[in-house]
Amino acid sequence: MSEEMSVLALSAAAIAFFHTLLGPDHYLPFIAMARAQGWSLARTATITTLCGAGHILSSVLLGAVGIALGLAASFFEPLDEIRGSLAAWAFMSFGLVYLAWGLRQARKNSPHSHAHPHLDGHVHVHEDGATRLPPWVVFVIFALGPCEPMIPVVMYPAVKGNYLTLLVVTAIFGAVTITSMLAVVLGASLGLKSIPLRSWDRYSHALAGATLLLCGAAMQFLGF
Repeated sequence: MSEEMSVLALSAAAIAFFHTLLGPDHYLPFIAMARAQGWSLARTATITTLCGAGHILSSVLLGAVGIALGLAASFFEPLDEIRGSLAAWAFMSFGLVYLAWGLRQARKNSPHSHAHPHLDGHVHVHEDGATRLPPWVVFVIFALGPCEPMIPVVMYPAVKGNYLTLLVVTAIFGAVTITSMLAVVLGASLGLKSIPLRSWDRYSHALAGATLLLCGAAMQFLGF
């Protein structure tokens, strides 16, 4: 590996890591949704990975178009702003609707339940009509979001015509981003599973909606 490739690879890894950690939209929605929707760790990992891949690939495709057309990195700045705003407003809209629905369910003792006495006298309560939101909703919103730090990193070797370095840098950026997302999401999900929060369970959907709403607001108004 050349010195230039090593520097770019290290830069890509560091940027991807800090970009992920400093962007709460990369992990908080998945943590909240996993808790509210009752996802298993395997399902949580799969959805997080797919959303992370969609997030990266959408920027890779735009970068590939830019490379093919000979466009400068500055061309993508207004486009990324539009994509970022779309993703942010989508998060806020979806979060607001989900929050309202979650509060309604909480008022109904979220969700409707009824008890069945067992022979041993134990009463088993189970939920009826619990809503399971399709994961593709989160995937579409997440894929809309731009990955701004990635564009300059991949455009540099592309402009120089060094496509091997371009592939290596892109792969490292994507791998570190997804690995960081998984580490935070799964770590937090495991931690939440070990904490008794039964008294808050009926508010889990409302809390997930509020989380999505706040993440969208942070993206739109705070620049996360």
